[in-house]
Amino acid sequence: MSRILVIGSSNTDMVIKTEKLPAPGETILGGKFLMNPGGKGANQAVAAARLGGKVTFITKRGNDLFGNQAVGLLMREGIHTQYIVKDMELPSGVALITVDSTGENSIVVAPGANGNLLQEDIPVAVFETTKYEILLLQLEIPINTVEYSAVAASEKGIKVILNPAPARKLSDKLLIHTWLITPNETEAEIITGVRITDIPSAEKAAELIRERGAKNVIITLGEAGAYIKSDNFTGLIPGIKVIPVDTTAAGDVFNGAIAVALSEGNDLNEAVVFANKAASISVTRMGAQASAPYRNEIQS
Repeated sequence: MSRILVIGSSNTDMVIKTEKLPAPGETILGGKFLMNPGGKGANQAVAAARLGGKVTFITKRGNDLFGNQAVGLLMREGIHTQYIVKDMELPSGVALITVDSTGENSIVVAPGANGNLLQEDIPVAVFETTKYEILLLQLEIPINTVEYSAVAASEKGIKVILNPAPARKLSDKLLIHTWLITPNETEAEIITGVRITDIPSAEKAAELIRERGAKNVIITLGEAGAYIKSDNFTGLIPGIKVIPVDTTAAGDVFNGAIAVALSEGNDLNEAVVFANKAASISVTRMGAQASAPYRNEIQS
């Protein structure tokens, strides 16, 4: 039985490696070109599945080659795809990604069918607690769909994990129904107005998010680690130092790993340690879903 439900986006990523990211108006000659399955929702679903999670994924894709390929690859990862919706008018989502020599990236997304994943596309039956313990959400689908899903799940006792990316302001209604929110520094600043430069500013932002209703907060701080604010623990869990090659899906791998660890009964601290390990492996590899590690790699 699936224990983790992921609702979100599925894209095809088109990636070019370059020495540096182009300035506005600048054309530069790139190097290696890769075409990979991506999208925050699909990335997190694959990361969770590879780490041993039992995962169901809901997305909306186009009636096209990219959409057909995406579903086939998800099924190959052992993910349940029976609720994926086909849009007969809009194309599947695509992302254009440039990655420089330090692993830093620049991304433009054309959402396509992802932008048309509506409340009525999600069967009410998926929110029965007998099916799932955790709902994992991101913000590459309409915010109304995210809010509906969070409310419906939390009212059934399902723990809602919200990865608030891409960054945007959030309603109190959404935060009140969020069991765990996992912003990075930029996303936390947009939610709270607090610029995060150190641990005290991370503490202040996390406290403001909790005041607005989210039960637990993890602010990811890149290689520095992750700052936790919960009833049981407040403080930094240090990151793992590696030489990054491509940071594209590090946050997605982190969130997929958190969902798996929590679904297995670990506390937040243990879940973050596990997720830091997974994310640190992912940044040493090219690609989004391709970079997600398997469970045996974490254990070794």
